[in-house]
Amino acid sequence: MMTGLPYPTYDADNHFYEPPEALMRHLPKKFRNAVSYVQVNGRTKLAIGGQISDYIPDPTFGHVAAPGKLVDWFSGNNPDGMTMRECMGKPIAPPNSWRTGEERLKELDEQGLTGTLMFPTLVSAVEERMGQYDIKAMCAIMHSLNQWMLEEWKFNLDNRIFTAPVISLADIDWAVKELEWAIENGAKTVLVRPAPVPGIAGSRSPGFEEFDPFWARVNESKIFVSLHASDSGYDRFVRMWIGGNEFRPFAPSAFSHILKPAARVIADTCTALICHGVFDRFPDVKVATIENGAAWVSDLLKTMAKAYKVFPQDFKYDPVQRFRENVFVAPFYEDSLDGLKDVVGADQVLFGSDYPHPEGVASPLQFIERLDAYSEEEQQKVMGGNLLNLLERSGSLQ
Repeated sequence: MMTGLPYPTYDADNHFYEPPEALMRHLPKKFRNAVSYVQVNGRTKLAIGGQISDYIPDPTFGHVAAPGKLVDWFSGNNPDGMTMRECMGKPIAPPNSWRTGEERLKELDEQGLTGTLMFPTLVSAVEERMGQYDIKAMCAIMHSLNQWMLEEWKFNLDNRIFTAPVISLADIDWAVKELEWAIENGAKTVLVRPAPVPGIAGSRSPGFEEFDPFWARVNESKIFVSLHASDSGYDRFVRMWIGGNEFRPFAPSAFSHILKPAARVIADTCTALICHGVFDRFPDVKVATIENGAAWVSDLLKTMAKAYKVFPQDFKYDPVQRFRENVFVAPFYEDSLDGLKDVVGADQVLFGSDYPHPEGVASPLQFIERLDAYSEEEQQKVMGGNLLNLLERSGSLQ
C-alpha cells in the first residue's frame, strides 16, 4: 500500500455520491410516496413528503463539482467576487471510486490514506423535511439507505472504510433498534444530525433523559457518534430576515455567511449534550463533530466557563473539561488551527478532508500543510492517531 506519510493516516470525513436506488431499494411500498425522484422541466429533482426540494441541484449526482474547487472561495481568496457556482467550474462525471467501496479502496491507496470515515451526501435533507410530521416514513427511508450502504459499502470494509449508518432519535425505540443492528453489522460510528430532535409535538434536546436508552447503548458498546453537518433547520434564522422556504447550501450570501447558522447549531448541540447531562450519565460516550469546522469552539468554551461560574449548581462537572474529554473536533482546512490545540488539546483534533466534495481539499493529505504549529507527535495524532483510537474503542482493527 502506498503511504504518503510515515505513519497511519485516517481521514474523518469522506463521502460517496449515492444513486437513487440508495434510498429506494429497500423502502417498503407503503412509504414509496414519501420520497421520489421526479422530472421538473426536464431535470431530475428529489421530492420529499410531496414537496420538491432544491437542497441538492442534481440529486442523481450525474455530474458534480471537482474536489478542491471551493477551497480558495472558503478561504476568502475571491478578489473578483465570483459566485460559489462560478468557482465550482465545469462539472465532472463522478468516477467509480466515488460510487463503490472496492474502487474507493484503490483510491485510498493512491492518496496514501490508511483509512477513512465514509458518509452519504443526500440523506441530510430527509430528517429536517419529514421529522415533524411523518417519523415512521423518515425512519423507513433512513433504514433503506442504511441497508443499501451495508450491501454496497459495508460498515467496515477491510478495516479501512468505515461507513456511518444514519440514525434519528425522533423515534427512540427505532433508534435503539437501528443502533443495535448497526453494531451487529460492524459499524464503528453512526451519524446523528447535530440539531434538536424533531417530533410531532415539537423539537427537544438530544440530551434529554427520554433519549437515554440510545446513549446508554452507545456508552456500553463504545461506538462513537459522528455529529456530521446536515440540514439542521437553522437556516430559518436567516430566512427570518430575508425570506425563502428551504435551505439551499449552494446559494449562500454574505448575510448568511456572517450569521453562520451551521456553526451555531453544532455549538448548540454540544451545549445540549453537556448541559443536559449526557456525558455525566454516560461518561464513555464520545462524539466527533464532522464538517462543522472549529471557529465556534473557542467562543463556546469561554461562554461555558462563564456559565459554570454563574450557574455552578447546574453542572455536575466542569463543562469546559467535559467538552475536552468527550468531544472531538474536525476543523475545516481554512480554519485558523494554531490555537485550536491550546483550546481543546491536540488529542481531540481530527483531520477531515471532505473528499470528494468541492469545499474539501483535492488531495486529503494536503491537510498537513495547516499543521505547522503542531509538533511531529501532534501531527501524527491529528492525521490519524486520534481517529484510530476512536475506531478501536469498540474493538481492535488488527
